[in-house]
Amino acid sequence: MESHGGGASRVMVLCFCIAGIWSAYITQGVLQETLSTKRFGPDGERFEHLSFLNLAQNVVCLFWSFIMLKLWSGSSSGGAPWWSYWSAGITNTIGPAMGIEALKYISYPAQVLAKSSKMIPVMLMGTLVYGIKYTFLSTYAPSLLLTSSKTISKLAHPNAPLGYGLCFLNLTFDGFTNATQDSITSRYPKTSAWDIMLGMNLWGTIYNLVYMFALPYGSGFESYQFCIKHPEAAWDIFLFCLCGAVGQNFIFLTISRFGSLANTTITTTRKFVSIVVSSLVTGNPLSGKQWGSVMMVFSGLSYQIYLKWRKMQKKKKTT
Repeated sequence: MESHGGGASRVMVLCFCIAGIWSAYITQGVLQETLSTKRFGPDGERFEHLSFLNLAQNVVCLFWSFIMLKLWSGSSSGGAPWWSYWSAGITNTIGPAMGIEALKYISYPAQVLAKSSKMIPVMLMGTLVYGIKYTFLSTYAPSLLLTSSKTISKLAHPNAPLGYGLCFLNLTFDGFTNATQDSITSRYPKTSAWDIMLGMNLWGTIYNLVYMFALPYGSGFESYQFCIKHPEAAWDIFLFCLCGAVGQNFIFLTISRFGSLANTTITTTRKFVSIVVSSLVTGNPLSGKQWGSVMMVFSGLSYQIYLKWRKMQKKKKTT
């Protein structure tokens, strides 16, 4: 009876994690698309400085992780020192900024699909260096997604090649960030997820403050004045950051309870739902070719997840 109760409890926690990740990041995606396409005020002004979202989210997540460390983790002795995150902080600042800037040139569904190919740099290196073969679906199909003319009309500066190029650079920087984080946790095994969140957002806040306010071409003051002039935009930015912080919490909970494979599965399916929700909310339905591209990509991603699961099962049987 206890084992059944424990199994039911795990299922409930898993459902709780799925609901948390989906609701947080789907809502964040809608807010992100709104900020990139909406016109505010009687003059129809756009919020041009989308990189300000990174600074705002860094600040919110920094305070959030600090509070969580104090409430749940107590002392974090033995974890990685704060200065060890400086290099990953650079790429983690530049990468997401490029991903957000891409929304000026491509639609949100196109950006999500392109970023769903997060394993492309890893796959290319695996193919060239180690001769590993990967499925065509999850590697190359994202380039097949086209943006509808109705969506293009809402964008500030439509330019698909530049938008996809920014997404690819985003993925490249993300790859370095993830590798550096793995190196930090291997050198400092007692480092918790909250430590990583705190360290990454600390350096992200520092870099973005310099970029947005200290440099001559920084747009921090313009972004601040825009938010004062248009409180609706400021509220959307706050909700965007809050969704990011909540989403990170559920991701850490999922990884700690169920492992990275479960987290990958949940976030992958979430991206598919984000595309559907974006099409319904914004009134920009995808064409048949676009839906075909979406299905190809996520079929490939699902197959990759299945292969990882089967590999894990084989390891369990041999141990």
